Order: sequence, then structure tokens, then C-alpha cells
Amino acid sequence: MRIDLRGKVAIVTGSAQRVGRVIALALADAGVNVLMHYHSAEPAQARATLHEIKSLGVDAHSVQADLSRAAGVDELMAATQERFDRLDIVVNSASVFQMRDFQDVSLADWDLTMAVNLRAPFLITQRAARLMAANPIPGGVIVNICDAGVDGPWRKYPHHGISKSALWMLTQVSALSLGPAIRVNAIAPGPVMKSAGRDMTDEEWAQVGQRSALRKTGEPEDVARAVVYLCQEDHITGALLHINAGEHLR
Repeated sequence: MRIDLRGKVAIVTGSAQRVGRVIALALADAGVNVLMHYHSAEPAQARATLHEIKSLGVDAHSVQADLSRAAGVDELMAATQERFDRLDIVVNSASVFQMRDFQDVSLADWDLTMAVNLRAPFLITQRAARLMAANPIPGGVIVNICDAGVDGPWRKYPHHGISKSALWMLTQVSALSLGPAIRVNAIAPGPVMKSAGRDMTDEEWAQVGQRSALRKTGEPEDVARAVVYLCQEDHITGALLHINAGEHLR
């Protein structure tokens, strides 16, 4: 059965810019009201994204919160309840992505990465489940954004890869624990957008795509469509979708 998303409410963390922004816009285009979370994005960028979401005819609200702090999760969930008084969809998209050699990962690096990439989705999932249980028709869907860290050791991003592998396990445990009313799935995107702060030519970007089975890079919209799909299909839980042109096969 395909679920009508119109009028539902979604939290999308890290959604003022980059892939999170495109996910929020895709949900809004499907009729979903959006709680747009951001932390480090420029306020002007957050305002612009909020305006884009509202221009699609849905209600939207933005919250700036530091998800490395448990109090930041409290602020996010309190704002959702106050603004919408219901919750149907959560997309845990906010992430810390640090390149380090294994021996150079500091305790501060480890703690920040685990706090944002793993602890925050765990706390949000717990809180979201309570709000979803209070819906007129109890239930909802949670989508966790993982990446190549779920497929094996990632030498240049050791602590990041560990956090995303653990997020995939959290997805499975949550799906088993919160069903049947709440479905929990994950997406592992491949290269769909050049890394922030890294100067890469179009030729270099094309070379990145050659690592995949389909010999190409993707677009943020590829990930956004997968999110909407998982929100609409009611027979999928505990699943991981690789949106990476088959990069994990190589």
C-alpha cells in the first residue's frame, strides 16, 4: 500500500544545506510539513531554505540546535511538539565528517563524532517514538542516513566509519523494537555531492564515479527520492538502501 504523505510532519536534521536540504524539499514537495533543523549553517542559508520549503505550500519551521548536546535534542523535540503537536517522519541526516589517520583521532574528535552521528539519532529515535505513538493513528517512519562506513573499514575516516556502522545497527535494533507501528530504515549514499571545503575539478569528480559499478556519480536528488520512497512503502523496515551506483560492490 502506498502511503499518502500530505499533511504529515517530518523532522529533517541538518537540512539547511547540502543533501539534507534536498531531502527536506522532496518531502515538502510530497506534501509533508517540515521541522528544518540546522546547527552550523549560516542563518541566511537557513532562512533561504525555510522559504524554499514554505514555497511548496506546506507549513515549515526552523530550529537551530547543537545535536552534540543532549539538550540540543531536547530543544529540537520540544519545538516539534509545540509547533505541530504530532510527528510522522524523522530523517537523521545531520553528521560530522572528519578525515583523520587512526593515530591522529583525538578524544575530542571521537566524542563529537559519536555524539552527533550516533547518540543524537538514538535519542531522537526514542523521543520520536513517543510522539509517534501519540498520533491519532499511532505510527511513523524513521530514516537514518549512513554512508560507506556501513560496508567495511574506511581508513581515512576511522571514527566516522565506526559511527555510521553503529548507526546501521541502531537502525536494525530500532526496527525490531519499534515495529509494527514504526518502521526504521537506512540509506547509504555514495558520492552525490562534492565534499564541503574541498576544491575538486569536474574531471576529478568524474574520476570518483569510476569507482562504482555504473561508472558515475549521483545527485542529492537520488537520495531524496529514496527517502520519500521509504516513507511511502509500508512493507519495508530494517532495510539498507545503497544509493551509490553500486560502489559498494567494488
